[in-house]
Amino acid sequence: MRTHGLKRFASWSLSILLGTSLLLAPLASEYAHAAEANPETKITLLGTSDIHGRFMPWDYALDGPNPAGSMTQLYTMVKKVRAENPNTILLDAGDMIQDNSAELFNDQPQSPMMVAMNEMNYDAWVMGNHEFNFGLDVLEKISSQFKGQALVGNIFKENGDRYMPAYTIIERDGIKVGVIGMNTPMITEFEKGTDHLDGVIVKDPVEETRKAIAELKGKVDVMVGLMHMGLDNENGKPGTGVTDIANANPELAAIFAGHMHQLIESQTVNGVLISEPNKYGTHMSRIDLTFAKEDGKVVLKSKEAKALAVKKADGTYEVSDPSLEKTLHPFHEFARADANIVVAELKGMNLVPADEIKGIPAVQIQETPLSDFFTEVMLHYSDADVVAHQIDNDKAKLDVGPIKKKDIAFNYQYTFGEVTVYEVTGRDLKDYMEWSAGYFNSTRPGDVTISFDPKRRASKYSTDDFFGGVTYEIDLTKPYGSRITNLKYTNGKAVQEGDTLKLGMNAYRMEALIAKGGALEGRKFKQLWSSKDASAFGEIQGTIRNLSIAYLKDVMKGVYEPKIQQHWKITGVDLTAPERADVVELINAGVMTVPTTEDGKYTNIASINILDAVTSDEIEALSSKAGIDAAQFKGVKTKGAFYQNLNKARKAVEGKDNGGGSPSPAKPNPTSVPTPGAPKPGTPKPGKPPVSSDNGKPSVTAPGKQARVTATHLNVRAGASSKSKVITSVPQGTILEVVSIGHAYGWVKVKLNGQMAYVYGKYVSISK
Repeated sequence: MRTHGLKRFASWSLSILLGTSLLLAPLASEYAHAAEANPETKITLLGTSDIHGRFMPWDYALDGPNPAGSMTQLYTMVKKVRAENPNTILLDAGDMIQDNSAELFNDQPQSPMMVAMNEMNYDAWVMGNHEFNFGLDVLEKISSQFKGQALVGNIFKENGDRYMPAYTIIERDGIKVGVIGMNTPMITEFEKGTDHLDGVIVKDPVEETRKAIAELKGKVDVMVGLMHMGLDNENGKPGTGVTDIANANPELAAIFAGHMHQLIESQTVNGVLISEPNKYGTHMSRIDLTFAKEDGKVVLKSKEAKALAVKKADGTYEVSDPSLEKTLHPFHEFARADANIVVAELKGMNLVPADEIKGIPAVQIQETPLSDFFTEVMLHYSDADVVAHQIDNDKAKLDVGPIKKKDIAFNYQYTFGEVTVYEVTGRDLKDYMEWSAGYFNSTRPGDVTISFDPKRRASKYSTDDFFGGVTYEIDLTKPYGSRITNLKYTNGKAVQEGDTLKLGMNAYRMEALIAKGGALEGRKFKQLWSSKDASAFGEIQGTIRNLSIAYLKDVMKGVYEPKIQQHWKITGVDLTAPERADVVELINAGVMTVPTTEDGKYTNIASINILDAVTSDEIEALSSKAGIDAAQFKGVKTKGAFYQNLNKARKAVEGKDNGGGSPSPAKPNPTSVPTPGAPKPGTPKPGKPPVSSDNGKPSVTAPGKQARVTATHLNVRAGASSKSKVITSVPQGTILEVVSIGHAYGWVKVKLNGQMAYVYGKYVSISK
């Protein structure tokens, strides 16, 4: 009885278990399939490049804040991405340790760039061309401080070993990422004439990438490139752009590009995703790779790239990480102290005049004492017949007073620019000068402003070069390639095509000129001397920055007083048209603006013309901006007539028009402080009876005083009004004898060639 009951219980229990297993079988099968597929895994790659010493949001050349980009701001962004996705890899594509005073720390125990990279936990860093600017010993000292993996796969030791590894393997959440690093082969051109690459051999990055891929196969789940090269080939040389690498190596999932200082958010070449984060820490590239496991293998399912900007959409900037700032503070103070060392005293006049027109940098459209200064320095040290240089700073400025190291750096921004002397012909010089003059747009009748060619303005080589040792004119009415006129040596002898001469200039510029597509493409020149030669001034002291400092201290004995030179000028633009004065006032008042690119990045890309027909849209837009009823301009045909009438109406509304069209009185400068005991402006000096001016306002005689013209060109008129007849136009720096001052609306009575005339006081400097 008992046995039978047990058997019945066992049978019942077995049926229950079998039934349950049948019910659970489908669920177990689904679970097993899900476990095999695994959820997707996203790896985020962050890439920086061409930070060039921006460890803090500070411009050490200017010694002032610069929130546009820095390591400390990027760190804030990196922290946000890591919080979103712990599977994040941080990479840099080179040019980290040069510029913005980073080189000051080459002989110090630590580089602030390495301190910042280590604090931010960079996983890999590929060497850029500027990493080699100081020689291998300095690079080895600095790179040894980096806790991540330094890479450069296409540079080899003479014994055949790689100088640094070509790749590193980084693992996140079980996904193995192979990162391959290459430098631009153009480094051999950039470092020509130096010993910086002695002991190493630079090879083709396209081929070396292929070799690295072969070595990584079977070891990683995905491969990405970290390349200090731009998207396109540089100077037309094959194998110098990542497009060539992508076309030859489709095994790469993505490439972080650099070197060319361009923002490329996302571009695909031969299936390879490419992103470049611009320059100076303004952006960071983000590439997201999504993986899944299929049949036991990791498979890349999708990839996407975008750029993360330090400047936000609302115009504000990313916050600088306070903890990293604190760590870097000693380096910050060291660099600031160096920047503020006084090297000389500037007397007499400012080296750069104020811009006559807002948005048109005076330093780029006329000869200035600043460009003459650098010419003076280069000629003194190089023994060249002719020299050429650039000022890559629209805001260049050096006012009377102390000259500090930071002033030189601010105005000559290429840290390692030097003087290299080449043997060239007169034809070579002329062709170079014609290319340089291509920076400007051609003009046509009615143009009253000088403007810049949009393509050149936006290019890497985006300035007009200044030439010393010669005199010349740039005639903008002539076509590209035929603009340089009256080219002579400073002794007055005309430059002939067959002349042999010594040309001193920056080697980097020369390499661009002789490269494919350059103005001197394919030509070869004998190099005679370089300021960086060990037999000359050496790598550091041979820079134009340091030569300028030495010139001020050793040659000028700490005092520099410039003299106005007249070596070159631009012609073919109507600077005397009466309507031009109205254009100037309307622009400076904010009613008009000089033409810019659509994104507003590049200014002054077209000249303002007064003979063109004015449109109803322009009348409506500018009238609205000036707060004037557009109806009163009905029937006005030309832009010049409209600008004159609009400006007159604008000043009338403001209560500043005197009926004769004279310029508005200059507004008092709230920052100016009267000299103690000096009479108030516009009142007679004690003991000097007032004399009557031509317009009935009291004026003051000014015997012995002189007026120096500060504008590019200034109209000299028969009367104290902008409607008065123009007698002549004089260039900047012209000295005029003052007869009397204090005339209505700021006019100054002068004597020119024995004739009484008037100039507008805003554009002259009166001697004390």
